[in-house]
Amino acid sequence: MKGFKDFLMRGNLVEIATGLIIATAFASVVSAFTALLLAIISKIFGGPPTVGDITIADIPVGPFINAVIAFVMMAAIVYFAVIKPYQHMRERFVAQEEETTAEDIELLREIRDELRAGRGKI
Repeated sequence: MKGFKDFLMRGNLVEIATGLIIATAFASVVSAFTALLLAIISKIFGGPPTVGDITIADIPVGPFINAVIAFVMMAAIVYFAVIKPYQHMRERFVAQEEETTAEDIELLREIRDELRAGRGKI
């Protein structure tokens, strides 16, 4: 049981659970916004009251179209509101690793060889 307790109390699991809860709530907000956006579009173009009512050969494809639009909108919001700012801040504040060049490696080899040669003289 101790191992299971440690697994549950690990920080990553709590962060993942928190993220899932927020994502679920955010998904309902995006779904409501999608419905609002589609209602506005249908009013402008005089189409059906909602995309959810669209049928093809008596097969309701509207809910699928709503889900695809909601997914694309959520992916765009997450990308532009979370991923891009995170990448920008990371590039700005996280120190970049220094690249070692062939010249650096050669100098280090010379120092190593000199140290090895100097040990034999002592």
